Order: sequence, then structure tokens, then C-alpha cells
Amino acid sequence: MLFPPKKILFPVDFSERALGASHFVEALTGRFEAELIVLHVAEPVPYYGYPESMRHLEERLAAFRQDELRQYRVRRVLDKGEDAAERILELSRTENVDLIMMPTHGFGPYRRFILGSVTAKVLHDADCPVWTGVHLEQAPALEDLHIRRVVCAIDLNRESERVVQWARQITAEYQAALHVVHATPAYETRPARYFDADLRAELALQAEVEVRKLMEAQGVEAEIDVQGGEVAHVVSGTAERLHADLVVIGRSSESGLVGRLRANAYSIIRQSPCPVISV
Repeated sequence: MLFPPKKILFPVDFSERALGASHFVEALTGRFEAELIVLHVAEPVPYYGYPESMRHLEERLAAFRQDELRQYRVRRVLDKGEDAAERILELSRTENVDLIMMPTHGFGPYRRFILGSVTAKVLHDADCPVWTGVHLEQAPALEDLHIRRVVCAIDLNRESERVVQWARQITAEYQAALHVVHATPAYETRPARYFDADLRAELALQAEVEVRKLMEAQGVEAEIDVQGGEVAHVVSGTAERLHADLVVIGRSSESGLVGRLRANAYSIIRQSPCPVISV
């Protein structure tokens, strides 16, 4: 998994969320001196065909953030097909893309939540890391974007080493503070609920020992936070409390029927107060 990313794929639907995401795309493209591929996939509307001519779409794509991206190596690609996610994934593989950046939803003029299902599918099936976030229509200006605090969420499975290393590298690049968080199950013992506190404390202690072992083995220094509770709530709550600028989470390296997206990843993305990179 290449770091720093040298080729970034940015699928756009010309929505306000895509416009907001472009601020982050511009920031990372410039930081890593990456090649940027701006992609628009035209999808036909059932019974009506393509609502806009390809020529008109070419003009819209050429004009999208034209001035802001002029100084970068940018390639604009117009594609069409009935499955936008498949076209995004296919291009990411043929181009050996290192990072895909896209919002969770984009309200296009012809289909509601056009990037909702599309982003979910890309998150499930992409071979490379995927950057995404909610409320990107409220993104700050480029000069106000910073990465000072990174929260890395791990579940102590075999993918955790890769997640920690990716987080370490991006925090080193930005000289940011790294905070590793792990959520332990929130068990309730019935009827003897008075055992809950002891059980939670034991689970947290065991988990913290394992997290520290992992960090030492990887040569990574970070603040460690082990909490009991629902995973997405713990991770998003930690990111909000720390005013994090980025959350790094893991996805499975195995494809198949369930895809690569881990069970809690989409919930974390939906609840996170800042963008999330899943690796």
C-alpha cells in the first residue's frame, strides 16, 4: 500500500458536497505532489436515457474547479455506464490509483443520494484506501484545512498493523499528534449486574496490553485510549473530543461476497465529525 499517494482519483457529480470535498482533494494533491484524476460517470435515467449530452458534461467537467486545480497535474475523465461504482472501481484498478477521495453523498440533479450507494460500494470493493466524509458541503476553505490530530481506530485483528502504519506515516508527514483508540464490548451481565464494572475493567486492561504490544512491535508512539461501548460511538466520540482532523480505520484485505468493508466502518464514517480514511 503506497504512501505517500502519488495518484488520486476524485469522482465528482458536481454537487455541493463534491465541491466541498475538492478542498480536501486539492490539499492532499498539493501536499503529496500527486497526479489527480477527476472523474465523472454519466448514468442514464430509466426510460429517458442520458439527461445531458456528453458534450455538455465534458464542458461541466472541464470547468469544475478549473482555476483552483490549474497548478496541479490533473486529468479529467468522462465516462458513462449504468453502474457508476463499477466504473470508478475499474478506473482505480487500471490506473493503479493510490487513494480514492469522494463524499458519502452527493445530491445530483437527476438521482437522489447518487453517491450514497456508490460510495458504499466503492468502500466495500476498492483495493486502495478510500477517503470520505459527511457534511462536506460545509468544508472550510483550503487555507483553513489542517491535519494536527489523527485518530486511528483499531480492532486488534490482523489488519491492525497496516492501519497503524498508515496512520503513523500520515501523522509523520504532517507532524500531527496520533491517538489510537480501541473499543471493547459493552457487556451486561444479568442478573448479577454488579459484576459489570469488574468485567469491563478486565476487558479494558487486557485490550490495552494488546494495543501497547502492537504499538511497540510497530515502533509507533501514540496516545492510547481503550473504552467500552459501541465501536462507532467510541471512535466518533473520541474524534469529537480531541477535535481530530482525520480518522484512520481499517478494511479487510479479503474481497468476496461481504466485500472489504468491516462491520463498523460505515457507521464510523457516518458519525465521524471529520473525514475518514479507510485502508
